[in-house]
Amino acid sequence: MRPVHVLRLCSVFEPLPAGGRAVDPRATRFDPIGGMQNHTAALTRCLDAQEHVQTVVTSRLAGRRGAVPMGRAAVVHRTGLPLPRLRQLWALDALRVVLRRPARPVDVVHAHQGEDLATLPLARLAARRHRCPLVVTVHCSVGHTLTGRGLRTRLLRGLGGWVERSALRRADAVVVLTDRTAAALAADGLPAGRVHTIPSGFDPALFPGNSADVFRGVGRPRIGYVGRLAPQKRADRLVEAFPRMRQPASLVVVGDGPDRERVQALAAGLPRTHLTGFVEHAAVPAVLASLDVLVLPSAYEEMGSVLTEAMASGLPVVASDVGGIPEVVRHGETGLLVPPGDVDALAAALDLLAADPGLRTRLSAGARARAAKYAWPRLAARVAAVYARVREGDALEAVA
Repeated sequence: MRPVHVLRLCSVFEPLPAGGRAVDPRATRFDPIGGMQNHTAALTRCLDAQEHVQTVVTSRLAGRRGAVPMGRAAVVHRTGLPLPRLRQLWALDALRVVLRRPARPVDVVHAHQGEDLATLPLARLAARRHRCPLVVTVHCSVGHTLTGRGLRTRLLRGLGGWVERSALRRADAVVVLTDRTAAALAADGLPAGRVHTIPSGFDPALFPGNSADVFRGVGRPRIGYVGRLAPQKRADRLVEAFPRMRQPASLVVVGDGPDRERVQALAAGLPRTHLTGFVEHAAVPAVLASLDVLVLPSAYEEMGSVLTEAMASGLPVVASDVGGIPEVVRHGETGLLVPPGDVDALAAALDLLAADPGLRTRLSAGARARAAKYAWPRLAARVAAVYARVREGDALEAVA
C-alpha cells in the first residue's frame, strides 16, 4: 500500500511532556487523559511505522502552542488557548495550519469526532481546501450515544446531532468503534458501504506481562477503576457500591478529573480504599496487571478503550450494559454486565467475583483470548485500508 499524507484533526491528543517523560499536570487537569487521546496517538504511531506521512492538528490543552515532530514522518500542531471554557477556539487557531498548502499535498483528511462540535466543520473545510477525501471517526456519537438531562447535554444532542448528521452524510468514509453505532447511522440513512467498524485497541508493546506489583501492601482481591473521573464514567457509583459488598476486597481508583472531589468525599473514611490520582498511560499496563477486577460503571459509552487494555492484561471486567460495551465485554465469558446506575447490582457482581477465584480465572482466560483482535497494529492497517479505498474512489471520480 503506497504511503499517503494524512491531515488528522482531533480536539484532543496525548499531552506534551513537561520535562523528561513526565506529563504536564496542568494538561491532565484541563482535560484528563482518556480513550480518545490514547486512540489518536496510538493510531498516529502505528501509521508512522507503516511509513505514512501525518500532519496532526489538535488543541494545546494547557500545554504550549506550536509544532512538535512525532516518530519518523508525523508532526503534531497544538493550537488554541489554554482556557477550558474557550476550548472550542482551538479550531479557529487551527485554520492557519489547516488551510496552508504543505510541501507534500494532503491525500486524506481524517477527523476524530468526540463531543467537540468544532472538529467536523473544520474537517469539511480542510477537505475542500485540499480537494481530497474526508474520513471521520466517531468516538462518541452526540446524536446516538450521549445521555443525560442537563442543558449542555440537550444542546449537544440537538445542535451537535445536526452537525454530526450533516458532516457524516458528506464524508467519503465513516469509521465507528462498534456495530451498534454503525446500525444507528444506517438508520439515519448513511449508506452501509461508507461505514466501517474499527474499534479502539491496545498497544501490544506496552503489555509485555510480568509487571511489578504497584500496589504492594494493598489486600486482595483488588477491585479497580482506571480512567477519567468524569460524570459520564460514574466512578462515584463504584465508590458507593464498594461498602455494600459482603465479601472482603480492596478498592483502587486511578485517575483525575472534574468528579475528583465527589469521589474523594464518598471515599473518605472507607476502609481498604485507595485513590492514586492521575498516572501516565505508559504506567497503565502495570496498574492493570496489579488489579484483580476492573470496573467501568459508565452512564454512556461508545466503547470504553480501557476495556481492551484490561483484556490484554487478563482482567475480568464488571461494566455497565450500555452503548458499545456489550460488544467488548461478553457477559459470562470475559466479564459481567450490570444495569447502568444500579449500585446494588454492581455490588452483587463484585461480590460474585470476589468470592470465586475460579470464576475470575475463567473470565481472565476468556479476556486474554479475545484481546488479540484489538491489537493496534492490526487495527491501524484496517484504517490505512479505508484511506486506500476512499482515494481509489476519488481517483475514479476524477477520471469520470
